[in-house]
Amino acid sequence: MRIHILGICGTFMGGIALIARALGHEVTGSDSNIYPPMSTLLDKQGINVKNGYRVEHLQPVPDIVIVGNTMSRGNDVVEYMLNTKMPFTSGPQWLSEHVLKQHHVLAVSGTHGKTTTTSMLAWILEYAGLSPGFLIGGVAENFNTSARTGQGDYFVVEADEYDTAFFDKRSKFIHYCPDTLVINNLEFDHADIFPDLESIKMQFRYLLRIVPGNGRVIYHEGNDNITDLLSGGFWSESQTFSAVAGDWCVGKHTPDYSGFSVVHDKIDAGTVKWSLIGEHNAENALAAIAAAAHVGVSAQVSIAALEKFRNVKRRLERLGEVNGIIVYDDFAHHPTAIHTTLVALRNKVGKQRIHIVLEPRSNTMKAGVHSRTLGPALDPADFCYIFQSAEVKWNIADSISANGNRRRVFTSTDDIITALMQNCEPGDHIVIMSNGGFESIHQRLLQRLKGV
Repeated sequence: MRIHILGICGTFMGGIALIARALGHEVTGSDSNIYPPMSTLLDKQGINVKNGYRVEHLQPVPDIVIVGNTMSRGNDVVEYMLNTKMPFTSGPQWLSEHVLKQHHVLAVSGTHGKTTTTSMLAWILEYAGLSPGFLIGGVAENFNTSARTGQGDYFVVEADEYDTAFFDKRSKFIHYCPDTLVINNLEFDHADIFPDLESIKMQFRYLLRIVPGNGRVIYHEGNDNITDLLSGGFWSESQTFSAVAGDWCVGKHTPDYSGFSVVHDKIDAGTVKWSLIGEHNAENALAAIAAAAHVGVSAQVSIAALEKFRNVKRRLERLGEVNGIIVYDDFAHHPTAIHTTLVALRNKVGKQRIHIVLEPRSNTMKAGVHSRTLGPALDPADFCYIFQSAEVKWNIADSISANGNRRRVFTSTDDIITALMQNCEPGDHIVIMSNGGFESIHQRLLQRLKGV
């Protein structure tokens, strides 16, 4: 079958492309924003990615067009597809019909930590010899890819609440019909799609309604929004987790959580010693351990797997060290995720100085929805450099209480690099936070630090 994918370079749609190619289909795609790591993965698989959305990209006519949720009416290629009555579907629907129906589906949902937890869970099942298929919203370092078909009975999927397509406004995860469902946390996000938190909860309620009775819902203990969500009822067995309470929780731990004991039903199941840091990652691990337990993987095997786990790209990923200055790349773009990542790094590095370079790039951030909570989220950092692009219409300086050299707002990434060069010294840590390419500031900064 010949498949053409519109929006192929998004992490989800790129994963669909990799799976379709592995199933033997001829796959091509179009996108207007082509950059690594997804473009690199697609190229390695021989998938032809065309730049832009042009009608001629649909020639010769594919057997089906898979439409990404960034596409909308008015786009020339979408109008041509509809006018010529080409067969089309969404990515989640295609995945459901061609892959998920043949598997026990383990889905990881929530506002934060989905990609990391999904990667942990896929790796645990792999380590246990179950050869799972998976689709992850990032490149999993243990597999060096974001998706594969697998060879076993299990499929692990990152369950995003974002809408499916311009013709299907249900959340993506409605299509997945999970047998094991993780709900990591629940906050307001995606203001371009949802008017309020209650509308997000409604999508989760629909999801809970299709988890089978012999399925399992694994959720964060003590999260008020999840408690409210579940008060509406669900029909599956359940287990809870959190760092401090629940069926699965943390016992003794190091200050930065690079080591922590796993407690299940008040019994110590073993100690994780790994390369990750942060209470939030310990909780992600608990969720993955609990989900793996539902398909028969013991906590001890999961703990052994996590000690060999390597995090997803762009999750506090260490890019390099030059003259004692360490540069990281991080995907965080919501104030809660920004704060938890910075707290984790602070607990790791102690009094060493932390610089955060932030691009408010998500639609929610650009709309100013989190303007009141962004400032406090930055508190663990010593210096903040915030990029105010032309698309950000609110005054960032007022919201973050910009003051002198500590918190500054820039309209040029060149100026950010210059400021960093003037302010950084050996022993400092620079965390670049964006959910996009950020004008390749990461490599440009490293080159300047090297004197290139």
